[in-house]
Amino acid sequence: MAAPHISPFDLDKSALRARLRAVRRPPHGEALMALERHLEQAIDVLRPDHSPVIAAFLPIGGEPDLSALLARLHAQGLAIALPDTPECPAPLRFRRWWPGCAMRAGRFGTLVPQTMEIVPELLIVPLLGFDADLHRLGQGGGFYDRTLAALPGARSVGVGIEALLLDSVPVGPHDIGLDAVATETRLRMKGGAA
Repeated sequence: MAAPHISPFDLDKSALRARLRAVRRPPHGEALMALERHLEQAIDVLRPDHSPVIAAFLPIGGEPDLSALLARLHAQGLAIALPDTPECPAPLRFRRWWPGCAMRAGRFGTLVPQTMEIVPELLIVPLLGFDADLHRLGQGGGFYDRTLAALPGARSVGVGIEALLLDSVPVGPHDIGLDAVATETRLRMKGGAA
């Protein structure tokens, strides 16, 4: 059986992922609070006027822990959803979350609410790397790109640390850029607004 073809594009992304995993550390203390402030600013700008469904994530593999922020957003009356990763390459599904709701083990070490599915209008997206043009490098499964393609009206904000900023992210035909990226040092918005 012949080995699968791996393009230089894929090798570039694999090398970048390995390099970024080595430097990615979740922010704590003041850095986490600053990241949360920048993320709240992005949510205020990007969310629809009505009370939207905001998709977020619980941390795995060095991602920031946004659970305190999610609890505050829930307390403000916003509907929060967490991803439910499908077995096959497909868009993510999202389930309603609130502090203390029943959870089950999901794929890739995630926790998934045992609640109804809901459709988000604003997605808080984890990232492994990003560039100034708001292109995102993810873990490589393509789940968020498929999800954003399936939700063309939804807005998106990536969340990471400034150390993950790259000169450029290799962009393929199925990669979808973000509307904003929040880090511990600043908020970057599409079109330069912040």
